[in-house]
Amino acid sequence: MITNEQIHSEALQLIRSLYGENAQFRDGQYEAIEATMTRKRVLVVQKTGWGKSLVYFTCTKLLRRQGRGVTVVVSPLLVLMQNQIEAAEKLGLKCDVLNSTVKDRRADIIQSLKDDELDLVLITPETLFSPDVQKNLRNVKIGLFVIDEAHCISDWGHDFRLEYGNLRKIIPILPKTVPILATTATANDRVIADLEKQLGGNVFVSRGPLTRESLAIQVTHLQSKAERYAWLAENINKMPGHGIIYCLTHRDCDYLTDFLVKNGIDAVSYYSRGNAEEEKNTEAIRLFSENKVKAIVSTVKLGMGYDKGDIEFVIHFQMPPNIVSYYQQIGRAGRNVDKAYVVLMCGREDEEIIGYFTNTAFPTEEETNRIVKLIAQHDGLSSRQIETRLNFRRKRIVKALSFLENDGFIRKDSHKYYVTPRKYRYDKKHYDEITRIRQYETFQMKQYAHTKQCYSQFIVNVLGDKTAQPCGHCANCLGTDIFPSKPSFAAIEKAQIYINALVRNIEPRKRWPNKSFADTYIIEHVNQVGICLSKYGDVGYGELVKRDKYSGLNRFCDELVGKSTQVLKPLIKERGITHITCVPSLRSNIVKDFAERLAASCGVPFVNLLQKSKAQQQKHMQNSAHQCANAFNSFSAVKDVTPPAKLLLVDDVVDSGWTLAVCGYKLMERGAEEVYPFALADSSEENKNE
Repeated sequence: MITNEQIHSEALQLIRSLYGENAQFRDGQYEAIEATMTRKRVLVVQKTGWGKSLVYFTCTKLLRRQGRGVTVVVSPLLVLMQNQIEAAEKLGLKCDVLNSTVKDRRADIIQSLKDDELDLVLITPETLFSPDVQKNLRNVKIGLFVIDEAHCISDWGHDFRLEYGNLRKIIPILPKTVPILATTATANDRVIADLEKQLGGNVFVSRGPLTRESLAIQVTHLQSKAERYAWLAENINKMPGHGIIYCLTHRDCDYLTDFLVKNGIDAVSYYSRGNAEEEKNTEAIRLFSENKVKAIVSTVKLGMGYDKGDIEFVIHFQMPPNIVSYYQQIGRAGRNVDKAYVVLMCGREDEEIIGYFTNTAFPTEEETNRIVKLIAQHDGLSSRQIETRLNFRRKRIVKALSFLENDGFIRKDSHKYYVTPRKYRYDKKHYDEITRIRQYETFQMKQYAHTKQCYSQFIVNVLGDKTAQPCGHCANCLGTDIFPSKPSFAAIEKAQIYINALVRNIEPRKRWPNKSFADTYIIEHVNQVGICLSKYGDVGYGELVKRDKYSGLNRFCDELVGKSTQVLKPLIKERGITHITCVPSLRSNIVKDFAERLAASCGVPFVNLLQKSKAQQQKHMQNSAHQCANAFNSFSAVKDVTPPAKLLLVDDVVDSGWTLAVCGYKLMERGAEEVYPFALADSSEENKNE
């Protein structure tokens, strides 16, 4: 058996072959390597940039020399994996990945694992728990099992992930001879205690100081989106090098990127996209990695593990939900540079977005109760079949199914869900406690935004490091702003003009949610791509729509009529639209009044073409099946009136799009050739990121 002296000698030789003959381990690095090689259960909690990956790369090299099996590294993010592969190969390790990007090579990679041809494989938890991988892992010799970003296991952590939670089931069944190494930069005392328990007890914990000396931090209070846009336009080019701007939603990533580009600042956006659009992320990372853009505008998708040593600034467009995730994200900056800038923007809208994420993190008791009961009544149901029978949002159904499956109350076979023998129980006390903790963490974030203490010291104190001293170079330590705290009035005005000019497409619905409406899923009569003037509640026109809709005056203001006219006149002329009609309501004439004034302003006739029967309010319908059915049963074309060939269909607020889709369908059924939807505001939640 290899001695501690041999471990130290070989490990030191390895890092010197990589970094030069005078290279030394950072504080705690060798101790973590030795513990992994000898103690079997190790938890490394060290700041970003400390070199956690070097620990398991070195252990892999030493273990392979001993004839041990492959190192399996479970990692949550695809963007992290390429960084890791490149770093591991510098140590002469033969590596590969198992994730959604290698479907065509998947069988070959699995065979290489079975043949012990790989030193290290990086694998996502989703892939790890897929049936084919689970089946073949029985024939793979594992030398080291690594859980990167280990805080994702703990539901007390800031970024708990259900697919990571399943690792709890693997840890106990690994052979006792296989060392387990868990690494994270973002775990407070509660999470560390939970991870120690899940790793099986008797865990060696490597925990070091968390202060990032290279970061110069500033908090700036900017209430409106226009102020934040303006601040960035005026200040981002004052910052050296290249950096990351974090946003809470996909929508903000896209619009902010567009604004920056239109103001001469090279930027790209990055967030969770569908597989068909993932190449946009690949290109964004390439441009950023090669320093060909000033900034990458991203959600937290780029928050964990991304390793680019020369990032010189990190800006938060909105306040993150907690100090832990904030620390992790600012840790992308200043790794291999002497100084990097960190700026937090915060204001009133942030808490609303954070509250949404906190309050929707868990399925409700009603959702899980009704889903379990429904599945029990049938011989297997797909998620679509559940959606047809229950009036819950599809995202809520999918979330509830994930939790129920993870807890073992239901199982999935092919595309259908079945109940298991395990007695269902809703763990309300546990969910409520986690929610309470997350609300307190948001309160801590608000305290941070207003503290007079050293920003760096405040952060690491919250994370459990009480050794930190004032950094000496944050805005609070300096007693003055590093960058101007407020943008100029001219810049704000320019940003507000940009925001007011934004319009959104209303993409047509092309498939029925089920076959209740036709013999096929394909919708025979489909609307043209429509236009939406604003995002409901957003500063500018979205704020006006929200104000006027519930003002009691039953009238949208003239400013909305004027802006809508400006947007629609070119479309009316280009497409040959001859008439305007509207979605009718039984409760209010506000839409009809607006449509009539809009028609007069655009110089085309208004005509009543639709009628509504008494039905439930569409806003109470939560998913496509119920929204479509309710709209289909509510609206009909006016009898004995043939619609014009080309017309504009007006509504005030669009959410799912089914009201406009059904109304357009019924107009075209009666003879209209082209229907162009228009709405004042979009109230959908689809752009809230995960």
